[in-house]
Amino acid sequence: MKPAVDPLAQLAEIRTIMERSSRFISLSGLSGVGAGVVALAGAGFGHWYLRTQYGPGGFVRLMEGSEQMRHSTLPFLLGLALVIILLAGGVAVYFTQRRTHSSGRSLWDPVVRRLFWSMAIPLVVGGLFCLQLYLRGAAGLVVPGMLLFYGLALLNASKYTLDEIKLLGISELVVGLVATLFPNWAFVFFAIGFGLCHIGYGLLMYNRYERQASAQ
Repeated sequence: MKPAVDPLAQLAEIRTIMERSSRFISLSGLSGVGAGVVALAGAGFGHWYLRTQYGPGGFVRLMEGSEQMRHSTLPFLLGLALVIILLAGGVAVYFTQRRTHSSGRSLWDPVVRRLFWSMAIPLVVGGLFCLQLYLRGAAGLVVPGMLLFYGLALLNASKYTLDEIKLLGISELVVGLVATLFPNWAFVFFAIGFGLCHIGYGLLMYNRYERQASAQ
């Protein structure tokens, strides 16, 4: 006599299979930690550079300075942002690809493409918007704007990956909103949002999904 089949167990198994096929679940927590460390280093370097150029409170002087001053500093800030994005993205791809390879999945399957575009569009729009803020003299709102658009991008992408991304997105939105109240502390909030929040998220992901597998 065949054993009775548990309908609830079958439904749970089907749901698990559907989630695995519609969500990218191979994100690495170490990629978040690495991206956070890169962001902290970038914030520190940016603060040091502006301090050497404009003295103590370098960013405040830049924010309150002339249009010519902002334009002359723009290439450095854009270059710094590009380096941070490339290094953080490279670290994220490296650790995620390593975990994806061990799970037998592709790093560029249809789910990953949907995840990429759901983040890319808000980030590109946000970047262009923040550039206009800077050029029009609202430099103090650039970092809050970056954090807010990044948080929205994470929330938009959360439907294609693990739910913990929502927590990171909400954290970025909260930090971004608080940063609007203290524009003179832009680099501090940049370090908190893109640095510490990423590190905390990465450690949470690693302890929850990867630590046991690494120990084995």
